[in-house]
Amino acid sequence: MAASFLAVPSPSFSNHRKSQVGLCLPSGIWQNGRTHFPICLQMQKCKVKLYMITCKAIVRFWALKRFASVGSLEVDTEDQKHHVSSGFSAPNDFARSKTLHDHSSNLWDGMNDFERQLQELFNEVKSMIMMGNKNDAIDLLQANYEAVKEQINAGNKGIEEVAILDIIALGYVYIGDLKFVQSLLDMMSGIVDSLKDDKPLLDAILMHMGSMYSTLENYEKSMLVYQRVINVLESRYGKTSILLVTSLLGMAKVLGSIGRATKAVEIYHRVITILELNRGTESADLVLPLFSLGSLFIKEGKAVDAESVFSRILKIYTKVYGENDGRVGMAMCSLAHAKCANGNAEEAIELYKKALRVIKDSNYMSLDDSIMENMRIDLAELLHILGRGQEGRELLEECLLITEKYKGKEHPSFVTHLLNLAASYSRSKNFVEAERLLRICLDIMTNTVGPDDQSISFPMLHLGVTLYHLNRDKEAEKLVLEALYIREIAFGKDSLPVGEALDCLVSIQTRLGEDDTKLLELLKRVLRIQEREFGSESEEVMLTLKKVVSYLDKLGRKEEKFPLQKRLSNLRMKYKQKVQY
Repeated sequence: MAASFLAVPSPSFSNHRKSQVGLCLPSGIWQNGRTHFPICLQMQKCKVKLYMITCKAIVRFWALKRFASVGSLEVDTEDQKHHVSSGFSAPNDFARSKTLHDHSSNLWDGMNDFERQLQELFNEVKSMIMMGNKNDAIDLLQANYEAVKEQINAGNKGIEEVAILDIIALGYVYIGDLKFVQSLLDMMSGIVDSLKDDKPLLDAILMHMGSMYSTLENYEKSMLVYQRVINVLESRYGKTSILLVTSLLGMAKVLGSIGRATKAVEIYHRVITILELNRGTESADLVLPLFSLGSLFIKEGKAVDAESVFSRILKIYTKVYGENDGRVGMAMCSLAHAKCANGNAEEAIELYKKALRVIKDSNYMSLDDSIMENMRIDLAELLHILGRGQEGRELLEECLLITEKYKGKEHPSFVTHLLNLAASYSRSKNFVEAERLLRICLDIMTNTVGPDDQSISFPMLHLGVTLYHLNRDKEAEKLVLEALYIREIAFGKDSLPVGEALDCLVSIQTRLGEDDTKLLELLKRVLRIQEREFGSESEEVMLTLKKVVSYLDKLGRKEEKFPLQKRLSNLRMKYKQKVQY
């Protein structure tokens, strides 16, 4: 998910967050109801998320002519020849023209024709969705489901039936409707469990099932299915066959998802060895397993190993495609992430800059592509971390101008970039310019999502903090109270967004001379929220606990103060030791 830039710290937090930058609204976030919270990046160990090298750059492997894989990477040219695209059928013709069971009775004599029909069905579903005819695609899938279900109920439970169910399930995954997929997988599982391993198409079906189980986060079943197909392919083609690659990659991905990183790394290395034996040590086909391995190393905190892996990807792409190819720029971006995770922020910045130049000059993707946008934002973030705020703002302004040109001022990304730019100006203490940008944000969002939408509370709270820094406390208080009210309704009174707004309110009302007893109660609310969300020994809890102890001392409530003061001392010692370590 694309990360936006600087979060809005409450005034009372700002003194405790030196050399840290938060991430706020992703593009489109205020359309889909998600929330944002600060995510800190330490200068020494920058944790910036990875971007997958785009599908243009990678070839996917298949055990046999595949008939559909949802979310698969680009098909190589040879495989493209086996794909047959069917035309658009009128809704009234769905049941007859595209019900596969009507044509698949002679499976053993015409498997290639059956595969073609399977591919045609999936291609038509994709075509309908791309044309915006989602309901037609669902009708088409449902017609085939009813037909094959009738055959299954009649006692026909062979490879034909499960192959059709497979395509239907893949179609629903492609549409994004996962609710029905689980029941389809249950039906498929009941059939494939009784089939012998030598059935045609079974290995491809099992791979699809493993992928779909993984998508549904049913990792146990995913591993069982992947293991079966691996055993089938090993017995049929040997343990170094390139046909094992897809299923091994699927298994490794599942193992990484459930925390079995050591075993996942072992499998990735096996895939790399297989590809080196079959394609050579400099083949571009190595990129996918290398990228997956590097990403896992990043996840496991092994930044040095990740840097080595991404460096190899860069060398492969440079040799295969030349140093000015857009894929080389993408590889540079991945290496920049690894260097950042390894603490080499300056090197990461130079790689980011070079990557952006290469991608732009090669016309590998359009200027308004979300991946390009994310690169600029990540680079701007690093520049701010290193105190190079002006350079960072130039990139954020570039994002703003590109979005305005290609998408318009009412696009969610435009608001995101305004917020980022405002946060950057706030960081440099240019609160006047930050206020101007934030008021533009509020105007746009009031006109697009309405004045009571939860998403409007984010620029509203940010503006309140900005006005606080401009010593316009009454205006600041009004905005923060409004943001608090919106968030309590949208997220609940004990939610983290409410805690953030309460903390800002305490800082503002303290300076306005609000009653200390009332402020103490607000801080206790913040503390309860943070304890539940971050844990009782988190740094956030420690900072709020310090404020609570301070107010208890001012109010002379010693009996309440002493146990909390002892707890605070223990937390301070813990974090002091952590920093020393």
